Amino acid sequence: MGFTYYPVAPALLALAIGTPASAPPGRKVIKLAEGVYEIEHQDPHDPDASGNTTVVIGDRQVLVVDTGFLPSDASLDIAQIREWTDRPVSFVVNTHFHNDHNFGNRVYLDAFPGVTIVAHAETKKEMDRFGPGSATRMERGAGSLRRMLETGKTKDGQVLSDSDKAQVRDALARRLPAIEAMKKSPFQSATLVFERDFGIDLGNREVQIKFLGRGNTAGDAVVYLPKERIVVAGDLVVFPIPYLYDGYPSEWVGTLQNLAQLDADAIVPGHGPVLRDKAYVLLLRDLFRSAVDQLNVRLGQTSPAMFQTVDDVKSAIDLSLFRPRFAGSDQDLAAEFDAMVKNLINVVFREASLR
Repeated sequence: MGFTYYPVAPALLALAIGTPASAPPGRKVIKLAEGVYEIEHQDPHDPDASGNTTVVIGDRQVLVVDTGFLPSDASLDIAQIREWTDRPVSFVVNTHFHNDHNFGNRVYLDAFPGVTIVAHAETKKEMDRFGPGSATRMERGAGSLRRMLETGKTKDGQVLSDSDKAQVRDALARRLPAIEAMKKSPFQSATLVFERDFGIDLGNREVQIKFLGRGNTAGDAVVYLPKERIVVAGDLVVFPIPYLYDGYPSEWVGTLQNLAQLDADAIVPGHGPVLRDKAYVLLLRDLFRSAVDQLNVRLGQTSPAMFQTVDDVKSAIDLSLFRPRFAGSDQDLAAEFDAMVKNLINVVFREASLR
């Protein structure tokens, strides 16, 4: 089956911190510190779900980290912000170019015409390249879902069960209104780029915007509040199973190490609940390092990746020891972990083949 949605294990959700404020169904609001909130949107395993949004309120201005995917999510978030403060949202930071973290930019610009949208220079390049075609790609995805229902098979010929078909219908029902909403809200790219770390004073509230290295993308931005000891990591960290479809695994190891060195006791991931310590960040680091190291050993024994295929080397990479550390005894999470590992091996090999 091409896409299966796995619930987050209740025991793992216990890592969330703070007390949820009132929020519409499918959203959870966590107060991280006075004037600092995380908005966790709907099921992180829904491919159309918005990433987490973080709101930082200063004495003069407000900064928002990641504006979500669906315009409706961004509108709800802005309404929530206006309940908290009458100060303007003057800055939006996009942690990376994936649409589930930035397609809400236009909604913020419409609501706050003076807002500055900040992203790393590499992120803006990718936003400009992929952002305007977002609705079209969604429509193609909807077409694929329709064909699956019509044929009763996945693209690779796997027969759909009745349960699979129900999931496809459910995904299609959610996707169609999302496409229409995206058509009505043109993509808004970043208006200010950075390459090195810099700080913003929102009024008795220091915010540091950092580039710790490549990982999930070429321009992952991290937002750090040193006084409050809070770090917003974007999709460098996704809980409980990382998103691995692309990226730079060998460099991601060092980037996560840099992230772990920040003095923080609350880490906002790109998706999933707020983490209270750095154990999961270090677990991700170790997972990626193990995959990279095992591949390098195999390549050293055979030949460079450019002369091989991933099928030639994948048996040499065994990450099964990490499975219980990510999934525990949850079989759904274990299945998701296994799917992620396949992607990780492909990405690690693809990265190695470019050396």
